[in-house]
Amino acid sequence: MRVWHQLTDFVQRHGAAALITVHDVKGSAPREVGARMVVRPDGAFHGTIGGGQLEFRMLDIAREMLMAGRGPARIVDQALGPDLGQCCGGRVKILIETFDGRDMEDLSGLTEAEAEGGLFELECRLEDGRVKRDFASAVGDDRWTGWRETHGEARTPVLLFGAGHVGRALVLTLAPLPFAVRWLDDREGAFPSHVPPNVRAVRMRDPAAEIDGARPDSFILVMTHDHPLDMAITVAALRRDFPYVGLIGSATKRARFEKRFRELGLPEAKIRSLVCPVGLPGIAGKDPAVIAASVTAQLLQVREQGRLAGNLSPPAASNDR
Repeated sequence: MRVWHQLTDFVQRHGAAALITVHDVKGSAPREVGARMVVRPDGAFHGTIGGGQLEFRMLDIAREMLMAGRGPARIVDQALGPDLGQCCGGRVKILIETFDGRDMEDLSGLTEAEAEGGLFELECRLEDGRVKRDFASAVGDDRWTGWRETHGEARTPVLLFGAGHVGRALVLTLAPLPFAVRWLDDREGAFPSHVPPNVRAVRMRDPAAEIDGARPDSFILVMTHDHPLDMAITVAALRRDFPYVGLIGSATKRARFEKRFRELGLPEAKIRSLVCPVGLPGIAGKDPAVIAASVTAQLLQVREQGRLAGNLSPPAASNDR
């Protein structure tokens, strides 16, 4: 969630908004430090700090603060077990702030930083009861006392080759997740009229150039309409060291491609690193939405674990093409 964008939007359209932040955690808690919610005066909200009684109580406090008008920030020290009956049993501090039109200048700068992408750090302190935020300095200031917040998202780049049924389903499942998708197809009119904000649809002219220009941490997914094109893209990808190279297809397709890979002189380790069929083992459905869900879970797994695709167990699914 783009927190500052959402806050700005709520303030502009509804006159005010509240920001709820998990400020500190001791022991087990539903969400980590930095989890956030943005709340409208009518109680509607975006984001979550974990749901359950904790979230309900913080929403009530935020609405009360919004009804009272823009005022000082509040830190709520909340035990989860004895106070709320939540099984996690830890303790959290929740920071709740209110904003209105007087904050638009500050919100504008933060929204711009968020729109640039990537992570950025803020130095925060209480000033007259409200949180004052400044962009963190690389040099630092010994006189500064307060805390630091991290904002933005570190999105993993994904090159998705192919705008067929599975490709279309996949961009929808990736839409709310921390991926930046470059969606590539060489056919005119292949893309839908609208794509999610984290997707850039590109009419592909030179597949090899796309692979050559990709960041080293990119995930590569190949599912075009043409097997020779699949082959060319996959070979180019396997000649680099990407964390994940996935090719849609059955075990039979993989065997045929492997034969050609060896003829082209690709090392066996590179051939073994290819994920084909794509998706988590045990999910064998061939409906595009099922394949998309399975592949998305696999990408999240690779992203979270930080493993190379070659270290994954060979998937047992079949994505016949």
